[in-house]
Amino acid sequence: MPDTALSNPEHSATALKRLMPRIEARYSDKTDPTEWQAYTQRMRKHFPRLFERLHALYGNKHDFYYHLEGILASATEMWLARPDELKALDALREADPHWYHSNRMVGAMCYVDLLAGDLQGLRERIPYLSELGITYLHLMPLFKAPEGDNDGGYAVSSYREVEPRLGTMDDLAALATELRHHGISLVVDFVFNHTSDEHDWAQRALAGDKDYQDYYRMYPNRELPDAFERSMPEVFTEDHPGAFTYRTRIKKWVWTTFHTYQWDLNYENPAVFNSMLEEMLFLANQGVEILRLDAVAFIWKRLGTNCQNLPEAHWIIQAFNAVASIAAPAMVFKSEAIVHPDEVRKYIDMGECQLSYNPQLMALLWEALATRDTRVLQHAMQHRYAMPEGCGWVNYVRSHDDIGWAFADDDVQAVGFDPGQHRRFLTRFYSGKFEGSFARGAPFQEDPISGDARVSGTCASLAGVEKALAEQDEKELDFALQRMLLIHGVIITMGGIPLIYLGDEVAMLNNYDYDQDPAKSGDSRWLHRTNFDAGRAEQRRDTASAPGRVYQGLLRLIQLRGQNLAFSRGDTEFVATGNQHVFGFVRSNAQHVVFVLANFSEREQGLEARRLRQMGMRKTMVDLYGGRVLTATQELAMAPYQLLVLARVA
Repeated sequence: MPDTALSNPEHSATALKRLMPRIEARYSDKTDPTEWQAYTQRMRKHFPRLFERLHALYGNKHDFYYHLEGILASATEMWLARPDELKALDALREADPHWYHSNRMVGAMCYVDLLAGDLQGLRERIPYLSELGITYLHLMPLFKAPEGDNDGGYAVSSYREVEPRLGTMDDLAALATELRHHGISLVVDFVFNHTSDEHDWAQRALAGDKDYQDYYRMYPNRELPDAFERSMPEVFTEDHPGAFTYRTRIKKWVWTTFHTYQWDLNYENPAVFNSMLEEMLFLANQGVEILRLDAVAFIWKRLGTNCQNLPEAHWIIQAFNAVASIAAPAMVFKSEAIVHPDEVRKYIDMGECQLSYNPQLMALLWEALATRDTRVLQHAMQHRYAMPEGCGWVNYVRSHDDIGWAFADDDVQAVGFDPGQHRRFLTRFYSGKFEGSFARGAPFQEDPISGDARVSGTCASLAGVEKALAEQDEKELDFALQRMLLIHGVIITMGGIPLIYLGDEVAMLNNYDYDQDPAKSGDSRWLHRTNFDAGRAEQRRDTASAPGRVYQGLLRLIQLRGQNLAFSRGDTEFVATGNQHVFGFVRSNAQHVVFVLANFSEREQGLEARRLRQMGMRKTMVDLYGGRVLTATQELAMAPYQLLVLARVA
């Protein structure tokens, strides 16, 4: 590990004093003096933390200052290329750095082609998004990728080209502008752990260019790969054993954590950091406001470890954060780390990732629905929900990916369950293999020996809509729709940004035809990655239909969130309800308080009046979601799968 002893404020100040005149001489005459002054003020403010992290990573290299100057030059050139409208947005966001905590932040995610065909078609969907109240739109990977095997777009062949069938980079920039004018922030993926083997850097490496071979981790024989693999778990065992792929053209073993066609980048090489910095700022200059950092846990490797969540991985992200704060301060980072919850939280910091997915909440919402028991959910949230000041969760009930049981073993053990058995039960339950299950899903990457697996399926199918419709069971259909609204109600009212996978708002069902496509066959995640059903969307105003009931229910919840300031930059405090079937929390800030109660059972549940008063409820409360007036002086009866959002009556 690099020696960090010299990385101190005095050393940082000396470095800046040395480099700043060189940057001034090269670039100060290329823009307005007032703008330049504002830029250099940001550079002076954020340079110390950038220097600290880069010195920790690369300070032992003889050419460290050459690379450091190159990084500052790259940042400056990308800032000079930044459109004026985005520079104005930078100023707005610097004045309100926690803008993403607004109660009006509501997210949606989709694949461009599945929702609208291409980027132009997506522009035509903006009124639909605005109608639902969406202010954050995450477009799944849309950059140029190989034909056929491309890991759903996560094998990127060019960070500066859109997949041609979707449009062009100019189309993406135009979409970002139009979204912004409608109050919608654009979110895209930054796949920075690896590239496709068709990326220009990889192709140059295959052609024998030593500089570009150093962009990746390549080995002439199996000595080091074997040594690394002794302490590393396999990630996608069905694609290839281990983490290395032999390429006969160069007679070397290439590090490929995920798939044989995805080459891991070598961040021990500072040239890689600088090149990826330019790609990151290029995306910022297209109008990207939130950058989802993909596979953050894997970006640094060290012999004798599992090569996940190493300190240097955090330092790389922190250095990227410092550069963004200098050259594109309107943009914030969101981490994607599907690892132990304690490791997930380590990526969350204003100087690292301001936002993070909340995979344990997703997993535990489904766990509570299956068990009708909220104790694990309650325990996990009480112990693992808090995060640093200014940061926020992105809460979701499902994503483009599978549902993995990403909760901590000790949270499960705390309420008396065996973690391994419990995960296998959940997989069987949501695959529809457990007797009495309401779910219709499919296992993903099932281990035939241990039974361990994750689960695929749309929200509606996993919640019971598909089964109820097939059996023409109106009562079960009611329960299924209530389950959907219940778990979405939790993510909409809890602290953080709620994220809806588009299609779930109109209760889209599993698509079993995916297996007919050879490129998708065997990957059950395509069960829920299906073309948007415009016919179901047309039913969204018909409250007699399943799509209409879900859509209108979500619309009410989103409006409730946007109209009550308790959901704006307020705290979330989890409370013991005294009933294991009922999950409870309080949202509050200095002026506003609401109590949220969620019954995860298909049976009526009661809460004692004494417990209600202990939670801080007054004599008379109004349910902002259901419109009823309730009293805390008598037992509260909650209907099956009921969500209550209670405010004190003035």
